[in-house]
Amino acid sequence: MSTSGRVGWGLIGASTIAREWIIDAIRAQPEGEVAAVLSSDAERGKRFAEENGIARSHTRLEDILADPAVNAVYISTTNELHCLQTLAAARAKKHVLCEKPLALSVADARRMVEACREAGVVMGTNHHLRNAATHRAMREAIKAGRIGRPVAARVFHAVYLPPHLQGWRIDKPEAGGGVVLDITVHDADTLRFVLDDEPVEVTALGQSAGLARTGLEDGSMAVVRFRSGLLAQVHDAFTVRFAGTGFEVHGSEGSLVARDVMTQRPIGEVQLRTEADTETLPVEHENLYERALRRFHAAIRGEDQPAATGEDGVRSLALAVALQRSAREGRRVTLDELLGES
Repeated sequence: MSTSGRVGWGLIGASTIAREWIIDAIRAQPEGEVAAVLSSDAERGKRFAEENGIARSHTRLEDILADPAVNAVYISTTNELHCLQTLAAARAKKHVLCEKPLALSVADARRMVEACREAGVVMGTNHHLRNAATHRAMREAIKAGRIGRPVAARVFHAVYLPPHLQGWRIDKPEAGGGVVLDITVHDADTLRFVLDDEPVEVTALGQSAGLARTGLEDGSMAVVRFRSGLLAQVHDAFTVRFAGTGFEVHGSEGSLVARDVMTQRPIGEVQLRTEADTETLPVEHENLYERALRRFHAAIRGEDQPAATGEDGVRSLALAVALQRSAREGRRVTLDELLGES
């Protein structure tokens, strides 16, 4: 943060998510300013800057990192670029909010986290779903013992990927496309957050249902065992138009049943079902990204930490990679294989 308290953001990637969500979330912060954007396509960058009221556009990473108005960067390029861009930002002493997945390998994600730590800059992962009021209400209900001991969970996040978002997600394996790195990483983080538990092993199957090119999955089902013994079922897809999304946690004394909650929009509801009654939990919806940016700015001031830290991004990626490996190799995969923990 500058001495004036201002946080000047550089957008690394003239992306749809930056345009639809992040720019407004930055500007919703009293000290937030979008100072510059980076695009490898000069015309696209110039047009993006003009349409979104951004003062400058750059075509080279070194130029946006040298821009004196930029002291934090939001990285939303294709997945294979995240690691090197984060390492460069850390060297330039810029705070980093990076889209998920952090990288294509757990080793690279750890390099990113360590580089930011050594540089003394804040690093966050843009796992927006843990900012949802519904998921925070579920986490609080579990912590309060309202469903007893959690024993099972189910996430269904099978949607239809709209044409304007398809592109590299369904035709470029080298860019980190496919449903697992696009959607399952979010489920992994949301499960970890709501349950306050860590996955230890996964068994999975992948699917090619006709949307993604050969070599990329556009559907996935998995069963994940957590440290507590809880089992979670996860279904993700790019090819399902009408299912809706949901998240359930079932315990020894009750169940939490949430609908329409695996979304960028501040919507959805959570029911608590017990022997005595069914009640809808009170939630105060707010923009998920505005909350994420509010906490990131507080972290820069030394008053908080990002809603999802760099380490959270490492662990969500580890589960996604383990799931891909399980589907590819036809075996149960432990997280220790990727994280090297006992």
